[in-house]
Amino acid sequence: MSLFQPAPRNQEEVDKCRPLEIPPDQVLQMTEVEWYEKIYRGEDMPQLTLRAVLMGSVLGFFLAFTNLYIGLKTGWGLGVAITACILAYAIWNTFIKIGLAKTPMTILETNCMQSTASSAGYATGGTMVSAIAALVMLSATPANPQGEHLPIPVLVSWTFFLAVLGTVLAIPMKRNLINHDRLKFPSGTAAAVTLQSLYSEGAEAIKKARALMVAALTGAAFPLLIDLPLRSNAEGEKVGLIPASSNIFDWLPARGTHLVDGKLESFKPSDWTMVMDHNPVMIAAGAIVGLRVSVWMLIGSLVLIFAVGPEAYDAVWISTATGAELRAATAPYKAWREIGIWLGVPIMVSSGLLGFALQWKTIVRAFSGLSKKKTGETSDLVTRTEVPFSWFAIGGVLSGAGVITTAHMYFEVPWMYGVLGVAMTFFLALVACRATGESDITPVGAMGKIMQLTYGVLIPQSTTANLATASITASAAGSAADLLNDLKSGYLLGANPRRQFLAQFAGIFSGTAATVMGFYLLVPDATALNGVGDQPPAFPAPAAQAWKAVAEVFKLGLENMHPMHREAIWIGLIIGAVLLALETLLPKARTWLPSATGLGLGLILPFQYPFAMVLGAAIAWGWSRANAKQSEDYLVPISAGIIAGVSIMGVLVAILNTLLAG
Repeated sequence: MSLFQPAPRNQEEVDKCRPLEIPPDQVLQMTEVEWYEKIYRGEDMPQLTLRAVLMGSVLGFFLAFTNLYIGLKTGWGLGVAITACILAYAIWNTFIKIGLAKTPMTILETNCMQSTASSAGYATGGTMVSAIAALVMLSATPANPQGEHLPIPVLVSWTFFLAVLGTVLAIPMKRNLINHDRLKFPSGTAAAVTLQSLYSEGAEAIKKARALMVAALTGAAFPLLIDLPLRSNAEGEKVGLIPASSNIFDWLPARGTHLVDGKLESFKPSDWTMVMDHNPVMIAAGAIVGLRVSVWMLIGSLVLIFAVGPEAYDAVWISTATGAELRAATAPYKAWREIGIWLGVPIMVSSGLLGFALQWKTIVRAFSGLSKKKTGETSDLVTRTEVPFSWFAIGGVLSGAGVITTAHMYFEVPWMYGVLGVAMTFFLALVACRATGESDITPVGAMGKIMQLTYGVLIPQSTTANLATASITASAAGSAADLLNDLKSGYLLGANPRRQFLAQFAGIFSGTAATVMGFYLLVPDATALNGVGDQPPAFPAPAAQAWKAVAEVFKLGLENMHPMHREAIWIGLIIGAVLLALETLLPKARTWLPSATGLGLGLILPFQYPFAMVLGAAIAWGWSRANAKQSEDYLVPISAGIIAGVSIMGVLVAILNTLLAG
């Protein structure tokens, strides 16, 4: 099999590549034998072309900034496959109109393109917003608040090997989960439906793409206005043309008092980060996330500001180890990371781990599927189209060796524990991928916490080893699930899985470059994550805060923590368990029940982020009520466009600021 196929050269060849008339929902019901008879488009259908991979790599490079930016803001990762499909379709049609391209991309070329873009834009960034960001935060000290970055070669090799490991781990799972068990993989199915609609309703697709581009240009204006220092303020400091936030809530009362020039004054809501953020990126994120999670994020933030935070500010403890007087929270603007984290993280950890345990049927099916005997194992056609097991063996050994070596040399992980971590990752990724196929939820957080708990017992003194080993599983599981979603999309469209795997693998290179470069630019030092003075951080990195908190518990031991922190941990664990029990016992009332994820995140984020997300969710809800069809068609393109515009321009502005500072 040659690496790249020739693209269609004329309209006659393009016509032969038209989409199937069988919709994806019918393909979902077909057996593997029926799929090969009715759906598979053959080995000669243009799919893995050079232009598709190049387009996917370029789009993925920029979309990687989107996921890095939003991940550092909220802890979430947003799939980029559908966004890449819409953009690529519109961009390539523009190329044809202006004469830069002769023939349109086929539907299978676009499918390969979105696999490359998804790999670059989504599958390579998970470790940056969690373990790596946590390590940067931990490196900061009172004497050196800037902390230290990992060397670039270390970060590049770690990101690359983790992405490769996750990609090859999906190989032995693909045929069982997609061909035989016919799991839906909802995101992959949605991508296939989107592609079919693009090629059957071209005019509508162009409208969506135009809406996305306008939204992206609008979003891109805000980093230029806020972050680019183009004017001087009253103190002579260079600042943006508009402020990053405004204190619109200071007319409200706030709890707590402090000394200002020798006088006792009450805190203002803005002292507790209760401000209005002028950056629209979180409004767009809230529109996608929805009302339930966003509202409970806001409730969690209000609980921190008006109840938990003030109590922590007044809670003084004399350390038995040092004799020093310690507060549970030293300042209002630090409350979200000094006390909120010890309540919010346990809520999410207990809810996530117990929810994972309740999926025991999924776990059993995952492992039982490995031993099932399937028909057609020796089919020559299957052998030529499916990804060979030898690729898994070779890729697994090489990427596993790279991960283990990097972990040992730079993250204090003993060789045998590195081997154990990679071995555990295969089995945990298998469970995570089945959960993705059944529910569209990849329990990356639960996978990481299982590893943190395991290595917290094995190597309790090393936060570095704890975070690195958890990163292996979480990142690899996310990459494997992403590939299977893309392979599901291709399966529904009749694509060759071996060629699509190669497209996915190609995206790792541009994704690694973009993710590492973007992380260094957005997080020049630890103050971007921890804040400086009374200013909240540019990126609160809630996922990293959660990972950091779990690692610190094992290192410090509960007995050495502030009593209020210990109390918050136990209360949070109980709340998380109760909320999960309510969802399990009352599934029909789930919409109206508290969200453990939302409540937990609200406690570990500065107020302006949950507030902005509620605004976005409310706008989306109102739009869907006023015009459901229009909202369904344009909500995601517009929201994704704003996020992409803000994120990409945010990175470019960071480059400009670095050049100006130099």
